[in-house]
Formats: sequence, structure tokens, C-alpha cells
Amino acid sequence: MQVRVQHERFELGAQSDAFAARVGGAGAIVTFTGVVRDADAGDLVAMEIEHYPAMTQKALEAIAAEAKTRWSLADVLVIHRYGRLVPGERIMMVATAARHRKHAFEAAEFLMDYLKSRAPFWKKEILADGQADWVAAKADDEAALERW
Repeated sequence: MQVRVQHERFELGAQSDAFAARVGGAGAIVTFTGVVRDADAGDLVAMEIEHYPAMTQKALEAIAAEAKTRWSLADVLVIHRYGRLVPGERIMMVATAARHRKHAFEAAEFLMDYLKSRAPFWKKEILADGQADWVAAKADDEAALERW
């Protein structure tokens, strides 16, 4: 299991290839990449993501460890970025590997749902007019947790 909280960009292909090489024998590898999306009005300049490093690392490791207890996984990779990101930049990556695809897919969805709602990051959207607002929790994200 590998969990990284980092400012630096990551190369999706390189991360996916390295993960696949590490989990030889797995029959399924699922990857998901989260990207900073533009605001509804198309005027997002940047998203600033803040966190407390020690708390965030522990929280993400706990979420990944929970996934490993619920599904038969060969390995888990979580990368989550912080700092100032612009629309289109990769913000996070989840990879799961298992002997069977069902475990890999379900674990990846679990990780994405929990990272979205329980990872201790604070996100601020900065718009073209200079307005900046913290992103509030969404009821849909909380509801997504109920299936787990």
C-alpha cells in the first residue's frame, strides 16, 4: 500500500506502469484520476488545496487500509496533491489491484467516495473576478458513502 500527499505533479502513465509492475499476478488493475474541473460558469482560475500534512497522511492511510480489509486486494496506490492547481490538472489518482475485477473496481470506488468526503483537505476556488470561496461539503458526496 502506498499513499502519497504531494505538491508535485505526477505522470499518470509512469505511476500506472510502476503500480502494475509491483502487483504481478493480479488479474485486474483499476485506476482513476481526478482532475480539477472548471466552475459551472467556466471562470475558475485555480483551486487552492490546503491540509495538515501529518493528519492528512494518516487519514488517507486509514482509508486505504480499510479498503484492503474489505476487498481482496494485491495493492493500493493513492496520490493526492495539494497547493494551487488550475483546471485540467490532475488532483489525485487511485489504483487498486486484485485477482478479480469486482474487488478492484469496488475498492477503487470506495476509495474515491471516501477520499472525496473524509480526506482532510480544504479547497478554495478562485474565480476570474477575484472572488474566492471555500468549497463546502456536498450532500451527494455524503450520500455516496451510505452504500459502503
